[in-house]
Amino acid sequence: MQRPVSSLSLSPSVKVKLLSAGFEFTTDLLHLKPLQLSREAGLSQQEALEVLQTVRREEGGGDEATASGGGGGGAVSLTALDLLQKEEELRSIVTFSSQLDAALGGGFPVGKTTEICGAPGVGKTQLCLQLAVDVQVPQCFGGIGGQAVFIDTEGSFMIQRAVDIATAAVRHCSLLAEDTEQRDAMATFSIETILSNIFLVRCHDYVELLAEIYLLPDFLSQHPRVRFVVIDSVAFPFRQHFDEMSQRTRLLNGLAQQLITIATSHDISVVMTNQMTTRVQGSQSQLVPALGESWGHAPTIRLLLHWEGARRLATIFKSPGHTEATVEYQITAEGFRDVEQSELPQSKRPRTYADQSAASHRDGSS
Repeated sequence: MQRPVSSLSLSPSVKVKLLSAGFEFTTDLLHLKPLQLSREAGLSQQEALEVLQTVRREEGGGDEATASGGGGGGAVSLTALDLLQKEEELRSIVTFSSQLDAALGGGFPVGKTTEICGAPGVGKTQLCLQLAVDVQVPQCFGGIGGQAVFIDTEGSFMIQRAVDIATAAVRHCSLLAEDTEQRDAMATFSIETILSNIFLVRCHDYVELLAEIYLLPDFLSQHPRVRFVVIDSVAFPFRQHFDEMSQRTRLLNGLAQQLITIATSHDISVVMTNQMTTRVQGSQSQLVPALGESWGHAPTIRLLLHWEGARRLATIFKSPGHTEATVEYQITAEGFRDVEQSELPQSKRPRTYADQSAASHRDGSS
């Protein structure tokens, strides 16, 4: 049964424009791109995005219908046992920090959304770059052998760091190679291959970000090996240009639902980084993740990267499947790593990126 456009949760002025342009039913909108709808209906690009998001959400999301069987008869297509078996088959993406991987039950889970929160310079982008490389580790080494989509909203993607991390990953796996299968896999697991399997998208504002996420399912269908999608950061484009906070909340809720659908429908680990903001309560203040409490319910897992003096700590502070845990990590020339368990005094240990950052942090605090 076709659903009239007039029944959608849209403003009256937008409905009038759609009906005047000849769009009577939601099926008329399903295969349109935002720019095309904007031109044909005389809508702004933002209005066109909201219309298409509303259609997907209220019509079952297209991808959601496919994932649940698409029968339309309300029949249950999966049992709890099916879901358990599916989750056991899906591998996690390792971080090369054994302590963090252990706390997360093997790494960043595929099929779920994870948010990485933290202050500037604590290592959020470094961890995202590490994951974009690690998702490509061949299956014979315990990896996934996938590809990555890196959506950069801040201009923080650093190609040289990606090269450094890829170089370290290739060297690490080459040292582990023992049998013929692993040695053959190393023939294609190279720095050039790793870089060619990271698809970089630059979004300059929230309209471009929403448009990219709207088009992402089509891209994923054409690139079925993608197992990792990161938005670095989700907060930056939404912390400006909004006169009405209710509009921002509505757009963020729609974005969250789309990311959850992408993660579950395509078996992808979706990661978002978030900035920190100051919350004032009476005479006290504290740093909390940006975008408000409503957004905090969107990701399945929330990971907080923070400083404790000169130490970098990662804390799991929201997860339905993991206990709250805190581990120490460092950012080295090779990437995201455990802190070396060395008894040598600080002055006699080789200086790492973490040491340099900690020194800079102390200098800046004095």
